[in-house]
Amino acid sequence: MIDIKVPTVGESISEVTLLKWTKNDGDYVERDEVIAELESEKATFEVNAEKAGIIKLEDIKEGDSIKVGDKLASIDDKASKPSNGKPEKKSDARSQKSDVGSHRSEEKKKARTEEKPETPFKGHSKDKPAVILPETSNQEPETDVKATPVAAAMIADKKVDPKKITPSGPEGKILKDDVLAALSSPGRKPGAELFSRNERPEKMSNLRKTISRRLVEAKNTTAMLTTFNEVNMQAIMDTRNKYKDKFKEIHGVGLGFMSFFIKASCYALNEWPSVNAYIDGDNIVYHDYCDVSIAVSTPRGLTVPVIRNAESLSMADIEKKVIEVATKARDSKLTADDLTGGTFTITNGGVFGSLLSTPIINIPQSAILGMHKIEERPIALNGQVVIKPMMYVALSYDHRIVDGRESVSFLVRVKELLENPDQLLFGKDPVITLLEL
Repeated sequence: MIDIKVPTVGESISEVTLLKWTKNDGDYVERDEVIAELESEKATFEVNAEKAGIIKLEDIKEGDSIKVGDKLASIDDKASKPSNGKPEKKSDARSQKSDVGSHRSEEKKKARTEEKPETPFKGHSKDKPAVILPETSNQEPETDVKATPVAAAMIADKKVDPKKITPSGPEGKILKDDVLAALSSPGRKPGAELFSRNERPEKMSNLRKTISRRLVEAKNTTAMLTTFNEVNMQAIMDTRNKYKDKFKEIHGVGLGFMSFFIKASCYALNEWPSVNAYIDGDNIVYHDYCDVSIAVSTPRGLTVPVIRNAESLSMADIEKKVIEVATKARDSKLTADDLTGGTFTITNGGVFGSLLSTPIINIPQSAILGMHKIEERPIALNGQVVIKPMMYVALSYDHRIVDGRESVSFLVRVKELLENPDQLLFGKDPVITLLEL
């Protein structure tokens, strides 16, 4: 019999939370099979079986806090493997559904799927992360809100926002009754109790505790200021619309907007190195590379995985990295190494509809670039009033390191590069470079 204990995940971390058991008590497990998912202050991680055998789980419930070094389970490595190669299913309090219930549920899902095809609608799903990227009407939807054909027709006819409908069908599908409920009680969640004053205390997760602590620390330990500007996104949108199909065909990845922002930021960071630095005691540590953290929203909270050496990556490489870290965040596979060591952060509340905000610095970094919703607005261009897709951008910075001239100049440089995407190849105007001016 061997014991499986909570592993050490960092010098300063003494406690973790059990997110999920992936095995039941009495199951036969193979070596290196995942038996549980844990969450520390910085990341989620898996615990694997050290040997094959019959597993006995400790009496720990999902959501409980446990100490590093505590016993999670034990494995009888002398037990023989079941003849059919599969463990006998056992009733367990940790299982959310019985085998019979799951089987019937699957049959119902299959029957409904065969009867009525799914109709996608744009929207967000609480079970999937949203990479905080700039949003435009041309951007692909992050997730699909599904509806039956009848429900879809009613939504289109009555012009109901699918995000305001509570789905009751399998896998989050909107049914006819859901639409009727939304129409009969506008502004109120269907089925909600009238004049309710109920309160629901919920234990704060380790990740949320860390987010809270770091945000307060950033506000209390930095001289934070924010400077603003706005960017005409027409050139980037035209470039993307012109080349996105060819780009995907060649590189196997979609051409989004984040690669433009990261590329522009790397050039600007190279010109204004204090924005890419941090304070370490009496020293200022400068970086000759750009490890860019990007904000990713997950069901358990905001995370900021790092794209290493972004200054050396191509547009396609950046897009692939964005997908990679977003997928790891969705699947709770981000490690502590994925989340540490960034030199500059990019975030955007635009996907949630934010028009303007002041982002908080991701300490110990000295600055964070915030982007927002792209919105058509009238602007003066060459003496004429024209309508253009505009985005407000904000740079929050630590005034102890970054002076006003540097912060404003950095943001102006980012604006210039975004409004002239052809400059992203060399970081300069091609004609001026040609003439050596």
